[in-house]
Parts: sequence; structure tokens; C-alpha cells
Amino acid sequence: MSYLDNVRVFVRVVELGTLSAAGRDQRVTPAVASNRIKELERHLGVRLFNRTTRKLSPTEHGRVFYDGAVKIIEAVNEAEGAIADLSRNPKGSLRITAPLGIGRRLIASGIPEFHDQYPDIEVRLRLSDHNVDILAEGVDIAFKLGVLEDSNLRMRGILKCERVLCAAPEYLARRGTPTNADALISDKHDCLLLRYPGSKEYYWTLVTAEGPRKFEVAGPYDSDDGDVLTQWALEGRGIINKPLFEVKAHLSEGRLVEILKDAPPASAQLAAIYPHKRFQDPKVRLMIDFMAERCQRLIGKLLDDEPAGASPAD
Repeated sequence: MSYLDNVRVFVRVVELGTLSAAGRDQRVTPAVASNRIKELERHLGVRLFNRTTRKLSPTEHGRVFYDGAVKIIEAVNEAEGAIADLSRNPKGSLRITAPLGIGRRLIASGIPEFHDQYPDIEVRLRLSDHNVDILAEGVDIAFKLGVLEDSNLRMRGILKCERVLCAAPEYLARRGTPTNADALISDKHDCLLLRYPGSKEYYWTLVTAEGPRKFEVAGPYDSDDGDVLTQWALEGRGIINKPLFEVKAHLSEGRLVEILKDAPPASAQLAAIYPHKRFQDPKVRLMIDFMAERCQRLIGKLLDDEPAGASPAD
């Protein structure tokens, strides 16, 4: 077995906590991951993990080796990136995440085309509306709607996305159309929220005449899948807060109706988030450039307008 492969598995076991998770990440079975750790321990002559039935935790030797192992992996990745940049033949793997909605509509469908252009780059895409810990999970690029909150990360702005509040005609006929933002709370409207551990949508920020205000809206049920919320809204179950491009077709065809146009939700930034250390990797730059152009073009079509320009990169 390659010593470097053993080190890669070791690093991911420390970061993910189990052999099975590390094995999935490295695309090997738990048995192979276990053998690589054992081989590394034999080579070093020390025990690297304290083993329990549920989780592996690094020993003192393991913690010391981890600090050096991370530097080894980063150095190899940077060296490979530099060679690929010089040879114009980028290769290796990219770990990418995106929310379910934009991931399905914009990102996933572009992966095969990207691979056609760069056949030596292997792409591992994970779609989730949960808050992904980019550093802990070894993510190279996260496409997301939101703001940059971690100073250890960089952001490339792609597009400013208008958001809207909307509901089905059936819901509005039954519950009435809110005449102002405060009515969302005073009339106890059913607001369908995207919720998961770490979620920010326990309130909606609306741009009122007095400026941006936070409204602690509520509803009878919520979900960690944004497309589920849209489906519930289409069934007349409540009000949703969505990027316009996601619901434009429903609005145009009358399945949903925009409300509170004088107090719309604050816009969201579609951006590519990535660790500082990935900045020099040509694979990362190529993927971000490819997806930025694609997202601008496809969102422009969804909005039935010309593709909008990107925000300037940091």
C-alpha cells in the first residue's frame, strides 16, 4: 500500500471520527481503511488511536502525527497543483458541496460537462441543505446562498439573488393576503421554514420602509430540504421565502403568488466558498470559473432575462 494513501486515510479518520466515514471519503472499504491505519502504526511503531465501539480518538502520538500529516498532504496537493498548472493538465479530485435546490438545478447538471473538458479531474459532489463544516469535512468548494462567516475561508461572489415571499392562491384565499410584514406574525400565518442544526432561518429578514427588520415567523412544520418547502407551498400549506429564480416558473404560471412586494426578503449572495489553502490549486480555480459562468447563464434564463454580471471576486 502507498504510504501517502495510508497517511490520507489517517488524516480523514482523525477528522471524521470513524473508519467507515473515512473509508467512504477515500472510496475504500472500512476493512481497507483499518488495514492502512494498522500498517501506518506498524511503520511508526506507536498506537495512533484509542479505539471504542463507536469512535476512534487520536492518542497523544496520533495528535502529534496528525499535525505533521496535514502539512504533508497539503504540500503534496500544492506540488501536484503547481505541476498541473504548468502542464495545463490538471488532475486529481475535487470535493464539492451545494444546497439541494441550486445543486440540483445548477451544479449537478454541469459536472459531466466539466469532466468532459477536464477528464483527469474527479469530482465528488455532495448536496445538502445542512450547514456543512467545510474545513472539518475536507471540502474544496462549497457553493451556497448566504454570507461568509468564517475568516479561515475565502469567497468568490457569483451573483446577487433576489428573494421573494410567495404562497399558493388556495392558501391566500383561505387565510387572507398579508397587507404588511407585521401581519405575518399578528395574523399567525403559516410560514414554511428551512430548519436544521445551525440553520439561520428561524427568522426572516425583510426590507421594510424602516430598513431591514428581522421577523420571528413560525409555522406548523418545517423541513431541512428547500424543495420540500416549495412543494408544501404549492399544495397551499403556507408561505415560503425563496430565491426568485427557483420559483419564477411557478409565479409566471400562477401556481404561486408573490406577496409583500413592498417588504421583500433581503437578497442573498450566490458564492463559491473555499479554504485559503485551496486558492493556488488550479482545479479549484477552473471549477469556480466554470460554475460561475454556468450559474449566471442558467439563472438568467430562469428569470427570462440576460445573464447578470458577477460580483467582484475577493
